[in-house]
Amino acid sequence: MFKLRTIFAGMKILIAAATAEEISILKEIDTYGHEIDFLITGIGMVPTAYMITRQFAASEYDLAINIGLAGSFDRSLEIGEVVRVEVDHLSEVGAEDGEDFLTLEDMGLEGLSSVSLEIDYHSDTLNGLPVVTGITVNTVHGNEDSIEKIVNRLNPSVETMEGAAFLFVCKRERTMAIQLRSISNYIEKRNKDNWNVQLALSNLHRTIIQILQEITE
Repeated sequence: MFKLRTIFAGMKILIAAATAEEISILKEIDTYGHEIDFLITGIGMVPTAYMITRQFAASEYDLAINIGLAGSFDRSLEIGEVVRVEVDHLSEVGAEDGEDFLTLEDMGLEGLSSVSLEIDYHSDTLNGLPVVTGITVNTVHGNEDSIEKIVNRLNPSVETMEGAAFLFVCKRERTMAIQLRSISNYIEKRNKDNWNVQLALSNLHRTIIQILQEITE
């Protein structure tokens, strides 16, 4: 883990999201003196890692922000609530051993099972967000047995398909990074009638705008 300090006015910022829906409205906002690039990475770890790496090869950034929706294992988080993911596990990296799951560390192998970034922020809005642990997956959970197993093993608050890949690249490139997610649904047997994507997006975009305004002060 490393710690980067000091957010200041007039930064060059990359805002990345998996889909156009998560990012499009932000292209019309006041940048509050920042130079902002927007990037749609596509869904999943592989395209996210590729697109972020390619973007960093073309340009340097003071700050990279990954935004998007997330499902929540934690029922104390409200639908539409925005959270900051500080620790993100690559929960599927490892091996099954009967009913047990072995991490790379368990097998004595080198590799990465989680990514963490801790940064001091000059933003009341950002500092006021719940700080959570996430998992990044290829297949979102929707089965009661698999949900119980991952909660017992890692006890994550949220789940995404891109977060750890984004944080991994940013950490390797030593770029200050933030992962912000808005809760669109709870993790359960898939039932989109219980989702509220529009509320989650609205709250996410409002939060981003507040943060951009505050870090110029």
